[in-house]
Amino acid sequence: MSNKNIWYLPGPFHQYQEDVKALAKDAGLRIIDANATEGREDAASEVPEVTLRETPHQVVIVGAGDSEQLKDLILRLNIERDLIVTLVESAEGLAPLTHPEAGELPIRLFDALSGIHQGITKLKSERDGLATENEALRGEVASLKALANKTADDSAEIEALKAALDAANVTYRANASKEALQKQVAELTKA
Repeated sequence: MSNKNIWYLPGPFHQYQEDVKALAKDAGLRIIDANATEGREDAASEVPEVTLRETPHQVVIVGAGDSEQLKDLILRLNIERDLIVTLVESAEGLAPLTHPEAGELPIRLFDALSGIHQGITKLKSERDGLATENEALRGEVASLKALANKTADDSAEIEALKAALDAANVTYRANASKEALQKQVAELTKA
């Protein structure tokens, strides 16, 4: 049985004036990019109305106008492309991350990559601190386990000493130390 709760909406979703994700959540719909799928099974019959954002388009006419302007535009685009390639190589670890000297897009990309790099550096230092704390806690647990085992061994030995003294009808203090009990047992064997 189908729920008919899928909203097939052409993406990208940031092209709409409305918050399509919030609209889908409010209507109980799941959004699937209509450009990425062919079938329309379980398509909802009632979906919210949305409008596309108006974006200014730059039109570049090649072959008309001043060829000097065209050469300048091509030069700027090539410089921007080279800067973006350098930033991508930096993100891949092939080159150091350096601030681009020009171009809005490369500078924005650099700022985003710098923020990501700072976040990763912070996470690494937190991870290293937690790893150090983890090792210290493991050491404490190991020493506490060793102490617990020693105490258990001592209590078993104390019980054995008390049993030997009880068998010989020798009186001893109920809270006598292990050493005092050992001394009394040693005196028994001498006698």
